[in-house]
Amino acid sequence: MANKDDAIKLRKAKTQEQIIEQLKRTPIIEVTCNRVGVGRNSYYRWRRESKKFTEKCDRAIQEGCLLINDLAESTLITAMKEQNLTACMYWLNHRHDSYKNKLEVSGNLEIKQDKLSKEEEKNIRKALELASLITRDGGQDGK
Repeated sequence: MANKDDAIKLRKAKTQEQIIEQLKRTPIIEVTCNRVGVGRNSYYRWRRESKKFTEKCDRAIQEGCLLINDLAESTLITAMKEQNLTACMYWLNHRHDSYKNKLEVSGNLEIKQDKLSKEEEKNIRKALELASLITRDGGQDGK
């Protein structure tokens, strides 16, 4: 029985390594599982069961994405060399600040929750009274 369990563990480890290698070339789970011959459910179960496997897969997917990005950029550059105006516009819109079509906003938000002074409370109460939102006794108008 131990021999059979060892064989299953060995096959699982080999399959997991194949998955990791395939993800480095094609970082798409469905495609990888089909090529290795394992179900997506098994892949996700193994990820839940092993933090080490999950980390290896995540690194492989990241490596695979970088490879695909390189291929895409290479194809885009080839299209630009062939005078493809759309490719040129795409490159400029996404890689050159002068041609970007989007507005980028950055900043910091600071929220302070200081206590109101007695005078500030009095002024706010007066403003709310004038707006008829509260009555003079402090309750909400009409409620």
